[in-house]
Amino acid sequence: MVSPDPADAWALPRLVLAAPASGHGKTTVATGLLAALRRRGRTVSPHKVGPDYIDPGYHALAAGRPGRNLDPWLVGPERIAPLLRHGASRPTPADIAVVEGVMGLHDGAVGHRGYASTAHVARLIDAPVLLVLDTTAQGRSAAALALGMRAFDPAVRIGGVILNRVGSPRHETLLRDALAEVGVPVLGAVTRAAEVTAPSRHLGLVPVAERAPESLAVVAALADLVESTVDLDAVLDLAGTAPPLTVPAWDPAGAVGGPAGTARPVVAVAGGPAFTFSYAETAELLAAAGADVVTVDPLRDPALPTGTRAVVIGGGFPEVHAEALAGNTGLRAELAGFDGPIVAECAGLLYLGTALDRVPMCGRLPHTARMTGRLTLGYRDAVAATDSPVHRAGDPVRGHEFHRTTTDPGHGDRPAWRWDDAAHGFVAGRVHASYLHTHWAGHPHAARRLVEAASR
Repeated sequence: MVSPDPADAWALPRLVLAAPASGHGKTTVATGLLAALRRRGRTVSPHKVGPDYIDPGYHALAAGRPGRNLDPWLVGPERIAPLLRHGASRPTPADIAVVEGVMGLHDGAVGHRGYASTAHVARLIDAPVLLVLDTTAQGRSAAALALGMRAFDPAVRIGGVILNRVGSPRHETLLRDALAEVGVPVLGAVTRAAEVTAPSRHLGLVPVAERAPESLAVVAALADLVESTVDLDAVLDLAGTAPPLTVPAWDPAGAVGGPAGTARPVVAVAGGPAFTFSYAETAELLAAAGADVVTVDPLRDPALPTGTRAVVIGGGFPEVHAEALAGNTGLRAELAGFDGPIVAECAGLLYLGTALDRVPMCGRLPHTARMTGRLTLGYRDAVAATDSPVHRAGDPVRGHEFHRTTTDPGHGDRPAWRWDDAAHGFVAGRVHASYLHTHWAGHPHAARRLVEAASR
């Protein structure tokens, strides 16, 4: 398939994998489906509804191209279809796009009536939905559940189901017969004995970057599973019922207004096993704004890349790698004295502090951090509280929190954000650090401001 001009209509086959709730096996089926279609020679574009960073890592491994997020809360509903088209076009035009949902089909931002839900995204990209149903301890009730999911929002087109955790051939026959009664096609059935899972811990699955060889084996096993249990031809037929995409593709150069100047400052973006949380569009926006984007691994690289003028440190699991991060004393010392702008989110915030669970960190900011038993999770409506290299005071930004740590103090005299009538994070000199995860496609001025600050 060849993508036309980015402004023309594109008949991109696509579908959304959803479920009635978390835990039904969406990631298992989505990852296996991506890998199985790739084995067939298809070029598959992987996407994930919501802010999650971990599932797209498995998607990328399965599809052989970046996993991208589609989150109306973070980027605005008007950018969802353009971002889908952009991602499906790069690095080469895809034959099909597979979008894994989040939570239950109709679960979105709390108090916003399904906004940013999987159903919302399915409507925005005009794609059919394939439901994954955990059929444990269910018989005919599975058909009632599928029927209710379909009737709840008639604008969401449920084109079929994949039965998961089927107990026996008799159980499968019972389920298929019941779903046939309500006119919902069954496109696959996965037995409990065949199920393949990836290891998880306190914030979900273990990221691909932390277990690359094992992750390859898991993805291969998932491809085998889907090939043997799912009707891939029927899935492709369902995806082909999606109408052409008529919106233009999102363009990072257009979003930032082109290069910020003639110089191309080096912007180092943290990566490696400890800092795996990053959206692909961040580097694309920085490059479009005129930066040379390079990766630095705080676990292994003894110094910042030559010529670094700004640093971006995203999320991840520094608590898992605290001792190794502490052992890289050269990079910690360089970051402590670095005079260029630094933007840090969540894991980056912890790394820039003085200590994490009493293990020494960079000491660039005055807080200490520790693990807790409490999960802080949710979307946030934030306002920039202080001028910084990425935001002007008063800028509204939507983001999300996802962590089990806390810092002392929780914010500085010049906080990064305010939400819920409270201050959050730190702005210290040219450093902007907080727990808030943001998606720069929703506020591309951040990339341009950072490149401008790095150029100065």
